[in-house]
Amino acid sequence: MKSLLVGSVIFLCTFSAWADTFLETFDAVDIEGWQELIMLDAEPGSWEVLDGELQAISRGGLTRLLVTGNETWKDYTITVDIKPLKKHGPGNIAIAARVMENWVVWCVIGNLPILEPDSRAICQCGNFHDEKSRLLKSKRSPFLKLNKWSTMKLSVSGNILTLWVNGKQILGVMEIPEPIVAPGLLEEFPEFLTGGAGFGLTNYTARFDNITIIGEGIPDKGGLSVEPRAKLTTMWASLKQF
Repeated sequence: MKSLLVGSVIFLCTFSAWADTFLETFDAVDIEGWQELIMLDAEPGSWEVLDGELQAISRGGLTRLLVTGNETWKDYTITVDIKPLKKHGPGNIAIAARVMENWVVWCVIGNLPILEPDSRAICQCGNFHDEKSRLLKSKRSPFLKLNKWSTMKLSVSGNILTLWVNGKQILGVMEIPEPIVAPGLLEEFPEFLTGGAGFGLTNYTARFDNITIIGEGIPDKGGLSVEPRAKLTTMWASLKQF
């Protein structure tokens, strides 16, 4: 029974890779194909592959994202495993979609940008380089636990977004508003209907792993980890959420 279950999981992982799946497990030391996007052109963060996981360090109150993809990416779901190691002050863990140059749709769990003791889930869209953003939805949601693996998932379909944390829907049916056409009133905002995806953090040290992006037209990349015993359980938990 155990061998049958493991075989089924391997089949599902392989099948997902055939079905327009981008998988990054950081088993290679380099992070080729990823680019850093930093709010307001702040100082770069630290991104280093350690033991088959990506460790990131971001200090201060500005979000740093690692993104991939292009304008051909449309409707997809991105799932990221995160283990926060240290919180340096008010901060958050982020997941992003529809990245087009400096324009981003992103969701966070933490107490930034709203400074208060409790944590919130917040989704917004805007330009990372000029502080123009529009709030989509916000509600109280616990901080991700330190030194424990959690999973964030963000789906985009048309102008609808949905955010999950550890398999639980946190923010659902968020509509990206149409661009406002009025002199001096955010008329530059795009429609956010296509673009790449990513993840990141603000004022945290954290580990990231098993980034999975599934959707029509998403380029196939990756497969099972070269250390399947170490990552098989995490991969299976991520797959069960779809």
